[in-house]
Amino acid sequence: MMTTITGGSELPAWLPDYARLYLRHVEDGVPIRQLARAEGCHASTVLRRVRRIEQRREDPLVDEVLSRLGSGTGPERSTDTDTGEMQMTAPIRSQMLPADEEHLAVEARRVLRRLAEPGAVLVVAPGMDKGVVLRGTVRTAVCERDVAQAFALKDWMQVRHSGRVTSYEITMAGRAALKRMLEEDKAARGEAEPEADVYGDQHREWGEREVSEGGARRRIRANLAESPLAVLARRRDVNGKPFLSHELVAAGERLREDFELARMGPRVAQNWERFLTGGERGQYRPDTGPGGGSERARERVAAALRDLGPGLGDMVLRCCCFLEGLETAERRLGWSARSGKIVLRIALMRLKRHYEEVYGGASPLIG
Repeated sequence: MMTTITGGSELPAWLPDYARLYLRHVEDGVPIRQLARAEGCHASTVLRRVRRIEQRREDPLVDEVLSRLGSGTGPERSTDTDTGEMQMTAPIRSQMLPADEEHLAVEARRVLRRLAEPGAVLVVAPGMDKGVVLRGTVRTAVCERDVAQAFALKDWMQVRHSGRVTSYEITMAGRAALKRMLEEDKAARGEAEPEADVYGDQHREWGEREVSEGGARRRIRANLAESPLAVLARRRDVNGKPFLSHELVAAGERLREDFELARMGPRVAQNWERFLTGGERGQYRPDTGPGGGSERARERVAAALRDLGPGLGDMVLRCCCFLEGLETAERRLGWSARSGKIVLRIALMRLKRHYEEVYGGASPLIG
């Protein structure tokens, strides 16, 4: 017969999976390989997730929430009434955070909407029980500190300035989560479009784009967030001007058009071109390279990348052609954070000059 001395509790339902792995490894002492077998993945994958959380403990709110979750973690002690010996049972956890996921979702809809406004930051200090959202000097929202800790751990906001008072700004993940919640609200009210994909729409920003067809210009509905260039083009610099001008975006889109015409990207299906029999078009020629496609378009892409050189060429190739985000491109190139957008703008200016010098500002004919 066992008599429990200390009761236990479960982790909050909203806790991310990588945070659960971190707590199980660091606080419970579960080996990496055992966690990997339970998750059905390689041990290196679990190790990267654990290190990801460990690096984020420099964030005060993340460090607080992990410390509070881990403070109650440990072997639960119980006494055997027959022998009088202490025995170890399941680990216990502190229930000091909002375990109600619905409450956190309600707070997210209210606070993230204010935090997503231009120039808004969430401010917390060691002695503050609540976080305050400020837009300039105007207070627009207030939330409990544990809610702010959950936002930081879920990577919905990141540190903008640290010191005696720490300020946070919303992240792309936070904007995507807010957009998904708003789309879910529309679907619940019956205002969403038929067969709407709330998880896909969180990465889209619908708007109007002007196109030219047959000499006439008309406006169409398009996804403005389809290309990283479109996202940067909507940002403003310190003077209120667009970070990327229309000419720079057009230069990047021209390079992407040639890249698609040349079919230089990685193949995701069978290459049926070699099996065609209709004249010269279906003849397989190994000298055309692995990508196939238009030779002239491939030559234009190669000429532009040679003119840009290493570094600049790598940046436009990743952002304009492979449509990688700036953070992903910076991480893969090994650059410091927030340096990619400056390099990309310089590369686009160089690319625009290349097109002006080679083609005189006119778009080359297709083929």
